[in-house]
Amino acid sequence: MNIAILTFEGFNELDSFIAAGVLNRMKGSGWNVQITCPSENVTSMNGVQITAQQPLEFAENADVVLVGSGIYTRDIAKDSEILDRLNLNPEKQLICAQCSGTLLLSVLGILNGLPACTDLTTKPWVVESGVKVLNQPFFAEGNIATAGGCMSSQYLAAWIIAKLAGIEAAESAIHYVAPVGEKDSTVAHSMSVVSPFLQTTNAA
Repeated sequence: MNIAILTFEGFNELDSFIAAGVLNRMKGSGWNVQITCPSENVTSMNGVQITAQQPLEFAENADVVLVGSGIYTRDIAKDSEILDRLNLNPEKQLICAQCSGTLLLSVLGILNGLPACTDLTTKPWVVESGVKVLNQPFFAEGNIATAGGCMSSQYLAAWIIAKLAGIEAAESAIHYVAPVGEKDSTVAHSMSVVSPFLQTTNAA
């Protein structure tokens, strides 16, 4: 199972790293979670420089693509050189977006009329792109999911794991990362957010 976490210049560390941490709980089941970038190195919004594990083209054949957010997403949404490298297929892939990553799904035509979640800063731009923005942390339909707010990345990860490996696997992954003393309540809450969106057809 190949997972591409799209991570651009100016990325939000919480979006990319929380999702990567939770999804890597499935490493023992053969999941290959890769930070996927348009260049060899990218620097976060807070100055953390990382080396890409994979180029953007890795996303084309990944089973799951998660588009992270960042401070330059509006610029990326107008950058044809980057967008042309993203050949995604929601018929065959799970495609997810976190916060301003939702704007990229919109300009790529992935949302195709679906409502979506995003952060409050990005909301006006997503609305301007023609998407109805929901006042909730998570939404999914079919193979497409979006989340709004940095800490909602746990919901994307839980949904991905539950959809592809089952609810017990998702509960186990969230239980591992949840705060001590709050593990059961965190699992229950996370699953209550994503469970209504799990009665859909899995990615091919």
